[in-house]
Amino acid sequence: MLTHVFVTDAGGREVNEDSIGSFKNGNTECFVVCDGLGGHGMGDMASSLVRDYFGRSIENIISPKKFLSMVFEGAQTELLETQRIIHAGHKMKTTAVALLTDGKKAYIGHIGDSRLYVFYKNKILKRTLDHSLPQMLVNTKEIKEEEIRNHPERNIVLRVMGTKWDDNHKYELMKPVPLKKCQAFLLCTDGFWELINETEMCDCLKDADSASDWLIRMNKIVRKNGLPKGEEMDNYSAIAVWNIKGR
Repeated sequence: MLTHVFVTDAGGREVNEDSIGSFKNGNTECFVVCDGLGGHGMGDMASSLVRDYFGRSIENIISPKKFLSMVFEGAQTELLETQRIIHAGHKMKTTAVALLTDGKKAYIGHIGDSRLYVFYKNKILKRTLDHSLPQMLVNTKEIKEEEIRNHPERNIVLRVMGTKWDDNHKYELMKPVPLKKCQAFLLCTDGFWELINETEMCDCLKDADSASDWLIRMNKIVRKNGLPKGEEMDNYSAIAVWNIKGR
């Protein structure tokens, strides 16, 4: 059994370009977090379009195994077509990270630098790897993992929805994870995970007794670290998913 809670906040910005959603069809549940790219003017439209596409698609789900690839592809097509119709050029761009569960397995997909963390026994079991320049530098061992958050080119995202893809610049799917090996999940934008480290996430999880309690504890850290940034504090959003059977 899964329970969940979410937070989304404009931070220090005038417009919140993040969009989040949770959708259910029978035993199948889907959670999605999107971060519209700031500075392009239509990031909020892009993120909400992709979020809504996930919501409509789960109503007609046939195969959990194929769902995420079909929805990422379909949402991308709709996003590009919308840009064409309204003459938006390539201004409508967004990241996306999604979790689908069917009661037995967790299916995970993402594009961009919004993340999904999988927790088990109060530790991080897996996380998505950012499609960003700093993550690429980590992959090639040019910088260390802990240097991502403060890297001067942190905001260079290499893959997004809303630009044409090739096979090397599209969404990525993680190998399905048995739900019994999942204590909790955290889906979040970079505005959230940049302001709280993985040790703090795990400590908050260890001390929490519900999804709500966990997210409240993490959000306090995010707010504390983000408020000094003032207007430079980014939008931030997160969905905390709690697996009662995985505890």
